[in-house]
Amino acid sequence: MEKRLYKSRDQKMLGGVCGGFAEYFDVDPTIIRLILVAFCAFGGSGVLAYLIAWIIMPDAPDNI
Repeated sequence: MEKRLYKSRDQKMLGGVCGGFAEYFDVDPTIIRLILVAFCAFGGSGVLAYLIAWIIMPDAPDNI
């Protein structure tokens, strides 16, 4: 079965993007969120990347 990147239904705070990346890479969602905060603090590119990912990433199917 191939791995797919979806927004998380379980590890969701705002849009499920960080939780989806955490599930895909099999790491703690807190680590992904801290990386996002670092990107936002140093240059602001994290906000734009998060918004784009929120729009582009599909929701996780119910059966996953």
